[in-house]
Amino acid sequence: MSSTRRSPVILIVEPSGGSNRRHNPELAMIYADDLGVTRGDGIFETLLVRDGAARNLERHLDRFVGSARMLGLPVPDTGQWSRATAEAVAEWEDAGGGEASCVWTYTRGRESTGRPTGWITVKPVPEKVLRQREEGISVLTTPRGYSVTPALPVQGATGGQEPPPWLVTGAKTLNYAANMAALRYAVAKGFDDVIFTDDGRVLEGATSTVVTVTGSTLRTPPPGRDLLPGTTQAALFSHATAHGWTCLEEDMDVTDLLAADSVWLCSSVRLAVRVVRINDRKLPDTTDGVVIRELLTAALG
Repeated sequence: MSSTRRSPVILIVEPSGGSNRRHNPELAMIYADDLGVTRGDGIFETLLVRDGAARNLERHLDRFVGSARMLGLPVPDTGQWSRATAEAVAEWEDAGGGEASCVWTYTRGRESTGRPTGWITVKPVPEKVLRQREEGISVLTTPRGYSVTPALPVQGATGGQEPPPWLVTGAKTLNYAANMAALRYAVAKGFDDVIFTDDGRVLEGATSTVVTVTGSTLRTPPPGRDLLPGTTQAALFSHATAHGWTCLEEDMDVTDLLAADSVWLCSSVRLAVRVVRINDRKLPDTTDGVVIRELLTAALG
């Protein structure tokens, strides 16, 4: 039987009361007026569970808090979410363990109460992800379809211009409908994933960060208001820098991707998957795959 058929572990996190409780995955748990469902008004994080522990925890907590602040949500109690994660992972291990994804979901809650809703789900890593780690992926480059202009004339308290607070592209929100539509489009065209661009500038994957390798240099587009900071990429760059690699955050275009020794999409559960084809261009085989994977494994502890 495929490991993906195992029942998930679900833990309800009560942001207002500070308590956690196990939930039966066969029973419903979301109210019809939860704004996370009706408006996509909430945030999430996905962590890798490996060898009985959630990996890269502190970076995920930092981004979780940052996303909540960007959306004006009550700041989550990182201690509570850490304890709840450890509890959920322990239950997963008791049920047989194995590599898994751990998803934190935190919404603005019910419209009728105004109290936030939170829960954690631990479930197996999909077979598709395991296959992509081994075989690599083909990607379609495509315009994201919109540009984020942080210099809109919103007057700040000091009289200067400030980025509009509703531009929350740098937050990991629940509103992934456009990303999922882009993935479906890519699959329909015979690709596995997409790399978004903006006026030729490389942005990110639908659920990942773009990293290139050229010699001993790693590059990624600079995170900012229009790009989600990548926790996996950050861990990789931190560890690689400490071990003599040059790691740069700089703008790239598709030509830079094609000229690199290798191109990778980095994310929490897929880790680093090598791009083997960009549009109609097959990328050359690379010998750095083992090195990159070893770096990332060490970076995640």
